Amino acid sequence: MGCQMNLADSERIEGQLQSMGIRPLNPEVDEKSIHPDVVVLNTCSIREHAESKVYSYLGPYAKRKREGEDVAIVVAGCVAQQESEALLRRVPEVDLVMGPQYANRLSDFFEDIANGNQVVATEATHIMEDSSKPRRQSKVCAWVNVIYGCNERCAFCIVPTTRGVEQSRPLESIVQEVESLVEQGYKEVTLLGQNIDAYGRDMVPKKRFSELLNIVGNVPGLKRLRFVTSHPRYMSLSVVDEILNTPSACEYFHIPFQSGSNEILASMGRGHTREKYLRIVDRIRSKIPDAAISADVIVGFPGETEKDFQDTLDLMEEVVFDNINTAAYSPRPNTPAATWTNQIPEEIKKERLQRINVLVKEHAKERRARMLGRTVEVLVEERNVKVPTQVTGRTVHNYLVHFEGDIDKLEGELVNVQIDNCETFYLSGAQVE
Repeated sequence: MGCQMNLADSERIEGQLQSMGIRPLNPEVDEKSIHPDVVVLNTCSIREHAESKVYSYLGPYAKRKREGEDVAIVVAGCVAQQESEALLRRVPEVDLVMGPQYANRLSDFFEDIANGNQVVATEATHIMEDSSKPRRQSKVCAWVNVIYGCNERCAFCIVPTTRGVEQSRPLESIVQEVESLVEQGYKEVTLLGQNIDAYGRDMVPKKRFSELLNIVGNVPGLKRLRFVTSHPRYMSLSVVDEILNTPSACEYFHIPFQSGSNEILASMGRGHTREKYLRIVDRIRSKIPDAAISADVIVGFPGETEKDFQDTLDLMEEVVFDNINTAAYSPRPNTPAATWTNQIPEEIKKERLQRINVLVKEHAKERRARMLGRTVEVLVEERNVKVPTQVTGRTVHNYLVHFEGDIDKLEGELVNVQIDNCETFYLSGAQVE
């Protein structure tokens, strides 16, 4: 569950499980899939709904254990870090509670589990370079962590508590991983960080994220380079220049703005204003006019008035985003905003979320409509599960594209596709030579 960082952690965890001889079960062919020996939930706590899902998933496996079956239950990730020992009190059948910083230590903890111990690993720790090979969910695109943790203290966010302080990976280690991925046949790499623009500021001497982009983007054989997530407070305008000057870098930026109201941004502790955000957008649009920009936004943050909400809609109209991840504010444990008395009623949050989603779809379709008739380069990633005769890939703008093709021949290939249909969140067309 959760963000790209969780996906990367999950791949690393699965790689360790397989190196220990534990194989994944396929529900379609394995009768035992409904009764696995090992269950790992890698969790997210950014929203209350995500947290409640964890306990609903745990129920059936805890029941099996109470009935005498031999099953190891592991809860990893941000809910594990947030709840710590409290999770064991609520679900005593769990064997291991493990924070994100221990994602490369699973095999060590399994020895303790095998000896009949319950383990809680949520203490802050320096994240050592791990040699575990992630089992990538894609053969074409890979995640690469470049900085762990976050030093920001946004009033709504629990990530600094669950993922710890910022720790940049050595540049040499990142480059070696990317080179290895290219050797294995991966065509695209996405650099990951909760606040990726902070990369290198904890190093001596300090480094800049734009430097990392330049070096990784020039790894021989790498076809595409992406990165997430940018923070408007720290995003250097030199990053825009680097995207322009690095052939493998995709014309795509994900920059959460969270609110269009300066008053709400101040309450959130975001450290930027709408004016600063719009200056970043202006820089992107002036240097790379065709670039895609996506974002995250929260509606119904404590104290948000109708005017504040309208400021958010106005900012969206001014920018016209290619996509926005929207969410109604959800109070999280151990965050300042959760204790405030000016909470917004649920019905107002729901109504604002509905209104903002209408605008998100309008803009998404408007942005994709400009692709009609164009020939775009698509990196083919997988079969279109809804139409098996089609393949699916993405453009440099991160737009999904479906077209007729043989996945066995086209997987991992860069293909020119002429777009003849533009929907809200995908494009379709035909391959051209």
